[in-house]
Amino acid sequence: MRQDGFRAEEIDTSRPHPARIYDYLIGGKDNYEVDRQAGDELAAAAPEVRIGMRANRAFLRRAVRHVVGSGVRQILDIGTGLPTSPNVHEVAQELAPDVRVAYVDNDPIVNAHGSALLSGSGATSIAHADLRDPRAIIDHPDVRKVIDFDEPVALLLVAILHFLTEAEKPEQVVATLRDALPAGSFLVLSHGTGDFADRSAARAVYNKATATLNLRSRAEVERFFDGFELVEPGLVQVPFWRPDAPPPEWSGGIGIYGGVARKRG
Repeated sequence: MRQDGFRAEEIDTSRPHPARIYDYLIGGKDNYEVDRQAGDELAAAAPEVRIGMRANRAFLRRAVRHVVGSGVRQILDIGTGLPTSPNVHEVAQELAPDVRVAYVDNDPIVNAHGSALLSGSGATSIAHADLRDPRAIIDHPDVRKVIDFDEPVALLLVAILHFLTEAEKPEQVVATLRDALPAGSFLVLSHGTGDFADRSAARAVYNKATATLNLRSRAEVERFFDGFELVEPGLVQVPFWRPDAPPPEWSGGIGIYGGVARKRG
């Protein structure tokens, strides 16, 4: 048993993991050789991938500022990935120190880094759980200790749903989470797409990883917002969602949609 509470055999370093590939491609250090090899293959298959992942991270920061600016003081971030400063709680608490954040991820390595996410004030927590079992997330004690589902919550599903196959019923997963949220809550979502280029080579890289890549069209991604009302500018490529700086070069080819929506009353 490791000091972080996970058995060594629980941590699969024989295959690349999406969170660690992402970490590598945005310049992080919490990855293994197998993740770096996959990241290099991915970048060769889709040269704009590093720009796209950084644009996705910038979208996340802008979206968090929006929901906090709209008055939400609770954030449930599912598929948080490895710590990358500024983290969600750092962005949120810079605007409103009373924001509470629950992080959820199914990778033991992400959870082993949980202490780096926790503020020590009781305003943040991290839960080891899987998006495929949304009810378990809602009921998880480490989620419940910071999230009150009687008050508005910002649900973050950023670059995570494209790792669910249709057989895993992603729309039903989102609906279960949505139904646990009160009116006035927000959904922040980004999702990979093949609308702008052939991504078969990129999918092949993830097929060798611990989760396959399931790209969806704009219309398919829009369906995840059922029961929510998209805020302007709607569902767009992530660099074009309320940019606070000129979008990076090649932004028109970035295959990631992003949107923010509020749950109707």
